[in-house]
Amino acid sequence: MQEHPLIELYITIEDEQQSALIEQQLSAVDLDAIVLRSLESAGITKEVMLTLMITDDAGIREMNKQYREQDKATDVLSFPLLESPLAEAPADQLWQPQENVEGEAEIEIDNPAFVNPPGMVTNLGDIVISWPRIVQQAGENGHDALTELLYLLSHGVLHLVGYDDQTEVGYETMVQKQNAVLQACGYKA
Repeated sequence: MQEHPLIELYITIEDEQQSALIEQQLSAVDLDAIVLRSLESAGITKEVMLTLMITDDAGIREMNKQYREQDKATDVLSFPLLESPLAEAPADQLWQPQENVEGEAEIEIDNPAFVNPPGMVTNLGDIVISWPRIVQQAGENGHDALTELLYLLSHGVLHLVGYDDQTEVGYETMVQKQNAVLQACGYKA
Protein backbone atom coordinates (compact mmCIF):
# COMPACT_ATOMS: atom_id res chain seq x y z
CA MET A 1 0.00 0.00 0.00
CA GLN A 2 1.14 3.53 -0.81
CA GLU A 3 2.69 5.59 2.02
CA HIS A 4 0.76 8.66 3.16
CA PRO A 5 2.85 11.03 5.31
CA LEU A 6 -0.21 12.90 6.62
CA ILE A 7 -2.64 9.99 6.87
CA GLU A 8 -2.72 6.82 8.89
CA LEU A 9 -4.95 4.68 6.66
CA TYR A 10 -7.04 1.66 7.69
CA ILE A 11 -9.39 -0.42 5.57
CA THR A 12 -11.72 -2.47 7.76
CA ILE A 13 -13.97 -4.30 5.33
CA GLU A 14 -14.47 -7.99 6.08
CA ASP A 15 -14.55 -9.00 2.41
CA GLU A 16 -10.82 -9.44 1.69
CA GLN A 17 -11.34 -9.24 -2.07
CA GLN A 18 -13.15 -5.93 -1.76
CA SER A 19 -10.47 -4.61 0.63
CA ALA A 20 -7.76 -5.50 -1.88
CA LEU A 21 -9.71 -3.76 -4.65
CA ILE A 22 -10.10 -0.63 -2.52
CA GLU A 23 -6.38 -0.65 -1.68
CA GLN A 24 -5.57 -0.93 -5.38
CA GLN A 25 -7.87 1.98 -6.24
CA LEU A 26 -6.47 4.14 -3.43
CA SER A 27 -2.90 3.56 -4.63
CA ALA A 28 -3.80 5.47 -7.81
CA VAL A 29 -4.72 8.72 -6.00
CA ASP A 30 -2.84 11.24 -3.90
CA LEU A 31 -4.85 11.35 -0.68
CA ASP A 32 -2.28 13.66 0.91
CA ALA A 33 -2.83 16.28 -1.83
CA ILE A 34 -6.55 16.36 -0.98
CA VAL A 35 -5.74 16.78 2.72
CA LEU A 36 -3.20 19.54 2.03
CA ARG A 37 -5.55 21.43 -0.32
CA SER A 38 -8.39 21.11 2.21
CA LEU A 39 -6.15 22.49 4.95
CA GLU A 40 -4.99 25.28 2.64
CA SER A 41 -8.62 26.19 1.85
CA ALA A 42 -9.19 26.54 5.60
CA GLY A 43 -6.05 28.64 6.11
CA ILE A 44 -4.23 25.92 8.05
CA THR A 45 -0.47 25.81 7.48
CA LYS A 46 0.79 23.90 10.52
CA GLU A 47 2.07 20.35 10.24
CA VAL A 48 -0.74 17.88 10.91
CA MET A 49 -1.73 14.25 10.66
CA LEU A 50 -5.02 12.36 10.77
CA THR A 51 -6.43 8.87 10.66
CA LEU A 52 -8.65 7.71 7.79
CA MET A 53 -10.68 4.53 8.10
CA ILE A 54 -12.58 3.06 5.16
CA THR A 55 -15.22 0.68 6.46
CA ASP A 56 -18.57 -0.83 5.52
CA ASP A 57 -22.11 0.20 6.43
CA ALA A 58 -22.18 -2.05 9.51
CA GLY A 59 -18.95 -0.53 10.84
CA ILE A 60 -19.98 3.09 10.34
CA ARG A 61 -23.49 2.37 11.65
CA GLU A 62 -22.03 1.03 14.90
CA MET A 63 -19.84 4.14 15.32
CA ASN A 64 -22.74 6.44 14.46
CA LYS A 65 -24.88 4.68 17.08
CA GLN A 66 -22.14 4.75 19.72
CA TYR A 67 -20.93 8.32 19.26
CA ARG A 68 -23.90 10.19 17.77
CA GLU A 69 -26.79 8.08 19.09
CA GLN A 70 -28.08 7.59 15.53
CA ASP A 71 -28.70 3.94 14.70
CA LYS A 72 -28.10 4.19 10.95
CA ALA A 73 -25.30 4.07 8.44
CA THR A 74 -23.95 7.35 7.09
CA ASP A 75 -21.35 8.34 4.52
CA VAL A 76 -18.71 10.03 6.70
CA LEU A 77 -18.01 10.63 10.38
CA SER A 78 -15.36 12.96 11.74
CA PHE A 79 -13.92 12.83 15.24
CA PRO A 80 -11.85 15.97 15.93
CA LEU A 81 -9.24 15.81 18.66
CA LEU A 82 -9.07 19.59 18.95
CA GLU A 83 -10.79 21.41 21.80
CA SER A 84 -11.72 24.30 19.55
CA PRO A 85 -11.63 24.99 15.80
CA LEU A 86 -8.26 25.64 14.15
CA ALA A 87 -9.93 27.36 11.22
CA GLU A 88 -10.80 31.01 11.50
CA ALA A 89 -14.23 31.75 10.06
CA PRO A 90 -17.53 33.27 11.19
CA ALA A 91 -19.05 31.40 14.15
CA ASP A 92 -22.02 30.21 12.07
CA GLN A 93 -19.61 28.16 9.93
CA LEU A 94 -17.74 26.47 12.80
CA TRP A 95 -18.52 23.88 15.44
CA GLN A 96 -18.35 25.22 18.95
CA PRO A 97 -16.74 23.63 22.01
CA GLN A 98 -19.34 21.91 24.20
CA GLU A 99 -20.30 24.02 27.19
CA ASN A 100 -21.69 23.03 30.56
CA VAL A 101 -24.57 24.76 32.34
CA GLU A 102 -22.34 27.51 33.72
CA GLY A 103 -21.19 28.39 30.19
CA GLU A 104 -17.66 27.05 30.59
CA ALA A 105 -16.06 24.66 28.11
CA GLU A 106 -16.89 21.16 29.25
CA ILE A 107 -14.07 18.66 29.80
CA GLU A 108 -15.24 15.28 30.92
CA ILE A 109 -13.25 13.48 33.61
CA ASP A 110 -13.67 10.16 31.77
CA ASN A 111 -12.68 11.72 28.45
CA PRO A 112 -9.91 14.29 29.01
CA ALA A 113 -8.81 16.53 26.15
CA PHE A 114 -6.25 15.12 23.74
CA VAL A 115 -2.87 16.78 24.23
CA ASN A 116 -0.38 17.03 21.37
CA PRO A 117 3.15 16.84 22.78
CA PRO A 118 5.08 20.12 22.28
CA GLY A 119 7.05 20.19 19.04
CA MET A 120 5.13 17.26 17.56
CA VAL A 121 2.79 17.11 14.58
CA THR A 122 -0.78 18.12 15.47
CA ASN A 123 -3.11 15.12 15.34
CA LEU A 124 -6.40 16.47 13.97
CA GLY A 125 -8.42 13.32 14.69
CA ASP A 126 -10.18 10.57 12.78
CA ILE A 127 -12.31 10.37 9.63
CA VAL A 128 -14.41 7.26 8.97
CA ILE A 129 -15.95 6.72 5.53
CA SER A 130 -18.35 3.98 4.41
CA TRP A 131 -17.26 2.40 1.11
CA PRO A 132 -20.80 1.19 0.18
CA ARG A 133 -22.08 4.77 0.67
CA ILE A 134 -19.26 6.09 -1.52
CA VAL A 135 -20.24 3.72 -4.33
CA GLN A 136 -23.95 4.57 -3.97
CA GLN A 137 -23.43 8.35 -3.83
CA ALA A 138 -20.94 8.29 -6.70
CA GLY A 139 -23.62 6.76 -8.91
CA GLU A 140 -26.19 9.30 -7.75
CA ASN A 141 -23.75 12.19 -8.37
CA GLY A 142 -22.53 10.99 -11.76
CA HIS A 143 -18.87 10.39 -10.97
CA ASP A 144 -16.64 7.49 -9.91
CA ALA A 145 -16.18 6.12 -6.39
CA LEU A 146 -12.69 7.61 -5.99
CA THR A 147 -13.97 11.12 -6.71
CA GLU A 148 -16.69 10.62 -4.09
CA LEU A 149 -14.10 9.33 -1.59
CA LEU A 150 -11.90 12.40 -2.18
CA TYR A 151 -14.92 14.70 -1.79
CA LEU A 152 -15.80 13.07 1.54
CA LEU A 153 -12.15 13.09 2.66
CA SER A 154 -12.06 16.86 2.08
CA HIS A 155 -15.37 17.14 3.95
CA GLY A 156 -13.94 15.21 6.89
CA VAL A 157 -10.75 17.31 7.00
CA LEU A 158 -12.83 20.50 7.07
CA HIS A 159 -14.80 19.11 10.02
CA LEU A 160 -11.60 18.18 11.85
CA VAL A 161 -10.27 21.75 11.63
CA GLY A 162 -13.52 23.30 12.78
CA TYR A 163 -16.05 23.68 9.98
CA ASP A 164 -19.62 22.58 10.60
CA ASP A 165 -22.44 21.99 8.15
CA GLN A 166 -25.33 22.35 10.61
CA THR A 167 -26.23 25.80 9.29
CA GLU A 168 -27.03 26.68 5.68
CA VAL A 169 -24.05 29.04 5.42
CA GLY A 170 -21.75 26.43 7.02
CA TYR A 171 -22.98 23.76 4.61
CA GLU A 172 -22.57 26.04 1.58
CA THR A 173 -19.07 27.06 2.69
CA MET A 174 -17.99 23.44 3.08
CA VAL A 175 -19.43 22.38 -0.30
CA GLN A 176 -17.71 25.32 -2.02
CA LYS A 177 -14.37 24.45 -0.38
CA GLN A 178 -14.72 20.73 -1.19
CA ASN A 179 -15.52 21.45 -4.85
CA ALA A 180 -12.58 23.88 -5.10
CA VAL A 181 -10.22 21.30 -3.55
CA LEU A 182 -11.26 18.59 -6.01
CA GLN A 183 -10.97 20.94 -8.97
CA ALA A 184 -7.50 22.13 -7.84
CA CYS A 185 -6.42 18.46 -7.70
CA GLY A 186 -7.77 17.75 -11.19
CA TYR A 187 -11.11 16.11 -10.33
CA LYS A 188 -14.57 17.17 -11.41
CA ALA A 189 -16.81 17.37 -8.35
